[in-house]
Amino acid sequence: MAGPCAVEDAVQMAQAAAAVTQAGCPVLRGGAYKPRTSPYAFQGLGAAGVRMLVDAAARHGLATVSEILEPADELDGVAILQVGARNMHNSSLLKALARQRRPVLLKRGLSATFEEWLLAAEYLLAGGNDQVILCERGIRTFETATRNTLDLASVVLAKQITHLPVVVDPSHASGRRELVIPLSLAAAAAGADGLLVEMHPRPGEALCDGSQALLPEELRELMRRLPGVLAAVDRELWRAPALWRAV
Repeated sequence: MAGPCAVEDAVQMAQAAAAVTQAGCPVLRGGAYKPRTSPYAFQGLGAAGVRMLVDAAARHGLATVSEILEPADELDGVAILQVGARNMHNSSLLKALARQRRPVLLKRGLSATFEEWLLAAEYLLAGGNDQVILCERGIRTFETATRNTLDLASVVLAKQITHLPVVVDPSHASGRRELVIPLSLAAAAAGADGLLVEMHPRPGEALCDGSQALLPEELRELMRRLPGVLAAVDRELWRAPALWRAV
């Protein structure tokens, strides 16, 4: 899953969708509703951004993933609903999403323990939604060299004790573009089922998180290197069927 942190305009999303397709990724990501630490930061385009994301993806037969902040958010056409790190403990939102019939990608909270992460997933499962995807995106520690600390041990453990797919977000885990590819390859070797990677056509102009977004050619390089790493641990790169990609 790849694309910009935030949907900024239709041209940006068209370029991002083309780059994601060229790299061979089946899912386009893009945030239309943005929870930001500062109230003065870009908050997203809302419903208009969702339409830009969905339209750009449809032209290339891609599925989509985007964050939901509250049940009232308009996310028509988005294939996978993302619960961000800030909302992992939002039980009201989780209960509402449990009644949805769409996959939910549940990010681990910034300071959440492994058990708390799994219990958040239980809110979705117990409420009737069995389409839950766990996402390790790094946790807050004393380390300041990276944005967060990627906990690959939690990926291995989740694969061992749950039946849920587990993906890794190396972009938020590191906050540094030059670390995204190495961490992605490490996640693949550790058993992650997928990656959620930030890619922007022009990272230097991004309205948020440009420093951690790959360039289109770097996304292609990641996809070129993934099969070799997977083969080394007796795994294969999954190619999404066209029918699934168009959902």
